[in-house]
Amino acid sequence: MKKPSHLNKAAKTLAPWLLLIAILVIWQFICSVLEVSEFIFPAPMAIIEAMIEFAGPIAHHALSTFWVTMVGFAIAVAVGVSLGVLIGSSPMLYAAAYPLMTAFNALPKAAFVPVLVVWFGIGAGPAILTAFLISFFPIMVNIATGLATLEPELEDVLRVLGAKRLDILLKVGLPRSLPYFFASLKVAITLAFVGSTVSEMNASNEGIGYLLVSAGSSMKMPLAFAGLVVIGAMAMAMYELFAVIEKRTTRWAHRGGNK
Repeated sequence: MKKPSHLNKAAKTLAPWLLLIAILVIWQFICSVLEVSEFIFPAPMAIIEAMIEFAGPIAHHALSTFWVTMVGFAIAVAVGVSLGVLIGSSPMLYAAAYPLMTAFNALPKAAFVPVLVVWFGIGAGPAILTAFLISFFPIMVNIATGLATLEPELEDVLRVLGAKRLDILLKVGLPRSLPYFFASLKVAITLAFVGSTVSEMNASNEGIGYLLVSAGSSMKMPLAFAGLVVIGAMAMAMYELFAVIEKRTTRWAHRGGNK
């Protein structure tokens, strides 16, 4: 007998939370039984206590990291979409630019931080630009791929019907690229948090990255892990936000989406 769809949906919703709870229970059990020092690997309860004790500083640094990441991510979306449309609309430009952009993406973005510090000084500037540099590539590639893989037969039919190149781009190419776009956003937002945090660890006096370095240097490992939990929670929240928007705007592109 086939299970009702609403039960399957509820199971899928609860599955990540149940897995998370199981991991935390096993983690706490191992740390308690083996008496692992919190200076080596703090237990979940120690991390929760640190989050409560240092709630004020954590909130301050988390807010700083969040807005820095969002600014860098917004720039990445604007640049990534613009370059993606430009490259994806021209087969010649796609063939010429794609290898170069791939080579650029292979460069370690952390290596740019000292250069950015020289250019913009210590503070939000390097963190914003690092978040941008590390997150714009997935957006650009997915948009360009979505446009470049538009079926030639479809383009021929539209031209026969009188559609101009701009019409094909706006009415077919860009809507067709929306699933690629949202897929890239979910990847890029997590990378943006990585970029801003790495930059804050080296070139800032606030933010979660700065908190991690400060907590590590003072041997407050539960506080350091609390910072990691917060940055992970923010990234996961933004990921889920884009996932919800994707389901509402590209339902037609998913199997069973109209049901």
